[in-house]
Amino acid sequence: MNDVKRVAILGTGTMGPGMGAVMARAGMEVTLFDVKPEALEKAAATVSLAEGVLDRLEVPVAGGGSVSYESDRAASLKGADVVCEAIPEQLELKRQVLSEVEDEISAEAIIASNTSGIPVTKIAEGMRHPERFIGWHWSNPPHLIPMNEIIPGEQTAPEVTAATEELTRRIGYHPVTLKKEVPGFVENRVLYAIMRECLALLDEGVMDAEGIDLCVKWGIGYKLAVIPPIHLLDMAGLDIYTSVASYLNSDLSNEAGVSSTATGLKDQGRLGIKTGGGFFDYTPEQIKELGAARAAALVGVRKVLS
Repeated sequence: MNDVKRVAILGTGTMGPGMGAVMARAGMEVTLFDVKPEALEKAAATVSLAEGVLDRLEVPVAGGGSVSYESDRAASLKGADVVCEAIPEQLELKRQVLSEVEDEISAEAIIASNTSGIPVTKIAEGMRHPERFIGWHWSNPPHLIPMNEIIPGEQTAPEVTAATEELTRRIGYHPVTLKKEVPGFVENRVLYAIMRECLALLDEGVMDAEGIDLCVKWGIGYKLAVIPPIHLLDMAGLDIYTSVASYLNSDLSNEAGVSSTATGLKDQGRLGIKTGGGFFDYTPEQIKELGAARAAALVGVRKVLS
């Protein structure tokens, strides 16, 4: 989609600003929409931070790109070639917004959802033109993780899928397209499987939280960043894998509910960094330092892996 000039992003929460910075860097005119003026102010600051990270990554700047901010939805959608919703993960809210948006954009515009797990076909129910709707899932932080999951719904037109893949390549990212629609897609299914097992080990008292994190960071994460899972199977040998899996798989967590430890912390109001404490405690200074340190580390890792 080299002819895409204007992109409208609906929602400026966690993902919208970073997405906008990446697309503007690729030469697109991006408009971020939010009904709250204070949200747009925060988004502008986040875009500025994301642009600084992209500079450190030495991402080339294509001419003509820009980011603007709008609290009037109709104005934000004017002339948009692609509309991407990044609003809260509430099915009915997404359906309502997208059904309204259909009347406010051109018939040729693609409508995408940055949902992190709601089935695209479910979101499309009620749309008059579901054939132009597709899932376009960015990973957080969106300006640092150069991979997009592309999720066609049951009625998504093949040309829309191909155009979204092309658009992903245009911004310098890797498109990974699902051949079959499943809840949570691929990235979150794998991530939540890892987190479920970690929390099960914590619930059972096998190891403390800090130890589990260190074990995964250096025993698994460090390795997987270079040798991904399916390649790792080939490297280790399928004879060894099938032998270990034959007795270990039956002992792994298959908990269909949610960890009692995580639920207990949530019920106490300990939600993580956003409340100053979850599994670990955080001072305002630590939160600021952690954000900067993790961004710098991700920049370094991406440069090495590129």
